[in-house]
Amino acid sequence: MDGFLLVDKPGGWTSHDVVAKTRAMTGMRKVGHAGTLDPMATGLLVLGLGRATRLLRFVQEAPKEYLATALLGVATDTLDAEGSVLTREPMPVTEADVRRTMGLWTGDVMQRPPMVAARRVGGRRLYDLARQGVEVEREARPVTIYELELVDFAPSDYPEATFRVRCSRGTYVRALADDIAAGLGGRAHLTALRRTRNGSLSVEEALTIDRLGALTASDAWRSAVLPPSDGLPDLPALEVSPELVTGIRHGLSVPVGALGDAPEEGAVRLVAPEGGLLAVYAVRGGRATPEVVLA
Repeated sequence: MDGFLLVDKPGGWTSHDVVAKTRAMTGMRKVGHAGTLDPMATGLLVLGLGRATRLLRFVQEAPKEYLATALLGVATDTLDAEGSVLTREPMPVTEADVRRTMGLWTGDVMQRPPMVAARRVGGRRLYDLARQGVEVEREARPVTIYELELVDFAPSDYPEATFRVRCSRGTYVRALADDIAAGLGGRAHLTALRRTRNGSLSVEEALTIDRLGALTASDAWRSAVLPPSDGLPDLPALEVSPELVTGIRHGLSVPVGALGDAPEEGAVRLVAPEGGLLAVYAVRGGRATPEVVLA
């Protein structure tokens, strides 16, 4: 069984918890996920099963969409509600203030990862250092905020702002909330975070853990698995001619012209005439070369 499962991760679970539970319920040994969600967060976790685990990196590259709620005026050491309060200062800002500041954080921006991130500095993960009370310099890195929309605002001395954000891989939404608050003269932390989309894949299509458990009891879960090609909807799909199928199955590079209407560069799905995914190839310099061959 090779393909993708869309799971709606519950709060309090790590992404690894979901992977382990899925292995136990389905009997699949090879299960991976495309992009960690913090335990507090809920929402879409894309799982790869079998050989589709080799395709997860292409899912990870797609933009992510989140719905987040930030409490302004209160800073925690983790930038979310699970951390300890560091400071508490009233921030009686207005909805207009928040909207104006959010506008400064749309597009290509530089973001410094929080100390609780999984990123490595000097060979050690930041969250391991944070648990030891060690803080180190973190280099700001470029990320892209494609869309940032305020969807709800509750005014008070400590306002709550709920916003929708569509962002590039590597964006820390908790850090974004704190950056927005800094532009307003204060601090903030997230009280809720939900991933709603991973590229074109939506949480509305995802199974809860309970629903997945009910399906695995009768082996009906297999009908919920997306075929490998369907789990990569954001990569252009090119049908391979029958004459090229054997060569693609052996991972041969081919001229781009042999693939028909291929983009000038980037990853593409190569599908067999009957529709199954053969491989993901990278197009560059007029040739298409293999990234992952499944067939």
